[in-house]
Amino acid sequence: MFLEIVSPEATLFKSEVETVFVPGVNGEFQMLDNHAPIVSILGKGEIKFRGKAIEIAEQHESKFKKVNDLYVLPINSGTIELKANKLIILVD
Repeated sequence: MFLEIVSPEATLFKSEVETVFVPGVNGEFQMLDNHAPIVSILGKGEIKFRGKAIEIAEQHESKFKKVNDLYVLPINSGTIELKANKLIILVD
C-alpha cells in the first residue's frame, strides 16, 4: 500500500509500505495491503510502519525513530483516509 503522511508544514513521508499501525481514539489498529476503505480520527500516540525500501527525506529524519524493523512517528492527533490501497494521514 502507498502511505503519505502530511503535516501542516510539509509532506513528511510518502512511499510504499507493508503495514501501518495508528493510534485510533479507541486504541491502536493495523492496516495491511488491500485493507477495506476506512476514514478515522487519530488520538495521541505513534504511527508505526514498515516496508522493504523505506527512505525518509533528510530534512524530516529527526521526526522519526527506528525501533527494530518499524519506523515510528509520534503525533498529538490526526485523521486518516484509506482508499484504493492509498493511505493518507494528516497529523498534528
